[in-house]
Amino acid sequence: MKKLAELLVCFLHPVAVVLVWLNLVVRPELSGTAKIVWAVLALVPIVPFVYVLTGGELWEGKKTGA
Repeated sequence: MKKLAELLVCFLHPVAVVLVWLNLVVRPELSGTAKIVWAVLALVPIVPFVYVLTGGELWEGKKTGA
């Protein structure tokens, strides 16, 4: 199940980036600089980085010693 979730993230992130870029094109209230910043930041997959940095225990409860 864990591998399936990881594969899903791999496929959904590029889709999300394209959707962010399409949304930025039609946002008149943002300046050109703000659009460029958001477009670049959308490329960085924050959630996978946090998942890896937490050792894969992001959503698991803390295990207490007996």
